[in-house]
Amino acid sequence: MSNHSNRNWQIVTLTSLFLGYVGYYICRSNLAVATPLLLSEESGLGITKIQIGTVASVGVMLYAFGKIINGYLADFLGGRLMFLTGMLCSILFSVLFGLAAGLTLFILIWACNRFVQSMGWVALVKTASRWFPVQWHATVMAILSLSFLFGDAFARVYLGSLIMLGENYGSLSFLANWRTVFFVAAGTLTAIAIFVYFTLKSSPHDVGLEEPEANPLNVFGAEGNHAQRISIKEVLKPLVASPLFWLICVMNFSLTLVRETFNFWTPTFLNEVAQFDIGSAAVGSMLFPLVGGCSALLAGITSDRLRGRHGRVVLPSLILLVLSLVLLSTVDVTGKPYLALTLLSLVAFFLMAPYSFLSGVMAIDLGGKRGCSTVAGLVDSAGYLGAILSGHTVGMIAQYYGWKMAFGGLAGICCTAIIAGAIYWMIQEREMNLAQTLSEINPPEANDVPSS
Repeated sequence: MSNHSNRNWQIVTLTSLFLGYVGYYICRSNLAVATPLLLSEESGLGITKIQIGTVASVGVMLYAFGKIINGYLADFLGGRLMFLTGMLCSILFSVLFGLAAGLTLFILIWACNRFVQSMGWVALVKTASRWFPVQWHATVMAILSLSFLFGDAFARVYLGSLIMLGENYGSLSFLANWRTVFFVAAGTLTAIAIFVYFTLKSSPHDVGLEEPEANPLNVFGAEGNHAQRISIKEVLKPLVASPLFWLICVMNFSLTLVRETFNFWTPTFLNEVAQFDIGSAAVGSMLFPLVGGCSALLAGITSDRLRGRHGRVVLPSLILLVLSLVLLSTVDVTGKPYLALTLLSLVAFFLMAPYSFLSGVMAIDLGGKRGCSTVAGLVDSAGYLGAILSGHTVGMIAQYYGWKMAFGGLAGICCTAIIAGAIYWMIQEREMNLAQTLSEINPPEANDVPSS
């Protein structure tokens, strides 16, 4: 086939993955949007912030566990199958949550939902690794990162607007019911899943095209160009020997904790402190992923222009993230909605630039086609182990000591990410400079290293 056909299929694949993961987020952000309704006296549930935080934290725990299992399964079974399976299961559990009542059922069903949701990103990474050349990796993964950032923003505006309609019009009061939020989310993901089923292909080979080569610096070497099934031992052995892998995990531990905290608690924070009403708080919370999406896209384009030297983008962003969290923990935003949104936007901008790299382009570059889903899954699982604290622990700190103390704690934790980012920068720069020197001495045609 022609290059024109190849480019068309890459656009179709990018669109399918993007819309599919937006759908995943509609069935994930629904709990954050519905939380003020679940906490309200009108719900009749008698649930506290600590209890709903427990629901979120158990869900994050299962999500982290699922990343480990499903990351390897995506490398073993293929991206398309895992992507669609996760969507169908998430639809089922969203409906069940909307039908449930009581803390025990909430915990159980939400945990199951988060487990199957862990299939989505690793399957997306696997599929992207087989469709796009290395020189586009950072930009492509930045665009795909917009799916969970803008998808999160869209979910909050979409579901929050329905709540506002229900609050403002008596005939539509059923829309301001927390159960409706989950049913609408499930129906929307169903429509998206049908589209993805007919448009997404696992590999260019499925449509008679050649696959681009993997990053030659992946931990599997020349074998990283092949997506054949191998044992978990063969996948893990070169990964655990890579210092870059462990540094990425350390950074993701801190940054996912921050991201999940703001994903889950922003509507509640805006409602309680900035004094938005519940529907407006849900809509206002979409600014966080929206600003973060712009940051991720800018960071991806910049990194590709720097020829994949990700550390030059990551480290400055981490330093500015800590400063932004310190501001949020010291400035009084009580009854000041615009100031609260401004400070939240600063955190989002400097958080999402480095975060979007960790289980995206860094996973593809490190794992190649052979192990990229496993890398993404393990890196994400390390992140979500940290994010377990974002629900129950952050909720407890906010309830007993206030939001400023919670944000100050996050700033302290992110200092570990700065240290890991600095070491990552030095190691990656050294490896890329060495590879460039060797390439100049021995051109690609003269050795066995595949050219990208």
